[in-house]
Amino acid sequence: MTRRAVRVVVPARFFDMDGIPVRQPMPHPGLAELDPFLLLHHVVVEHEGGHRPQEDGVPPHPHRGFEPVTFIYRGGVHHRDSRGHDSVIGAGGVQWITAGLGLVHSERPPRALSEQGGTQELIQLWINLPARAKFVQPRYQGFQREALPVFEKDGVRVQVVAGAFEDLVGPVETHTPVTARNITLARGARFEAPLPEGQAAFAYLLDGLVRVNGSETVRGLKLVAFEPGGDTALFEALEDTRMLLMAGAPLGEPVVRSGPFVMNDTTQILEAMRDAQMGKMGVLIEKFDG
Repeated sequence: MTRRAVRVVVPARFFDMDGIPVRQPMPHPGLAELDPFLLLHHVVVEHEGGHRPQEDGVPPHPHRGFEPVTFIYRGGVHHRDSRGHDSVIGAGGVQWITAGLGLVHSERPPRALSEQGGTQELIQLWINLPARAKFVQPRYQGFQREALPVFEKDGVRVQVVAGAFEDLVGPVETHTPVTARNITLARGARFEAPLPEGQAAFAYLLDGLVRVNGSETVRGLKLVAFEPGGDTALFEALEDTRMLLMAGAPLGEPVVRSGPFVMNDTTQILEAMRDAQMGKMGVLIEKFDG
């Protein structure tokens, strides 16, 4: 057992994304990406109530070439897409979308959240697809909290979304090796986290305070990226802490990004723009009752 050295700790910068408050630790001047992970947005929205759901959230938009994944911590997310998926996932659940050759989707708060008010908290993580999978058929995997296995012991709670931990296996199917775990640590708890050697790995702290590998102290709203050598990382909770722990096999391929598209070269980006404009990724007409 060899602990991974910390590569870098970066803060989540705050910005306004069309009226949605976002904290973004990646990309960041200190961490452009962590192959295959491209972007992380941590969103906390206080809905005031009295709205219609079509007035809130993110309206229809296209994607191609990667997987936009949403981890839901409070509130919920109503996903609709041009492939006919229409699903509301609540707190503790996950929506794992393979955009592949392209789809159009929207991300709205559930009706009750828009109408009655409340807090919506989520992380959206972009995971790159290898060249061989950039044109696969789109897929939607939505799992409520009850469908995701949980390990609990000595103040440590591990929700297994993808990959394995102890004797638990997450239900999400991935195109390349990816491990996804939501971790909750009570103050004073210690967690020796297994991490596949050679894979990119990071922990993003939604809140709290931890000591990493017995030395580095990291507060909430920061991302810890690890070096590839080694197979564990030690987290000691100095306060109650929530964090997302990810690992993934690097693709080692060219990455060209433009807006909602992630491809391998500029020609593919231009083709994606054309196909979206021509409706080849489908059309999403949202239907709202009332």
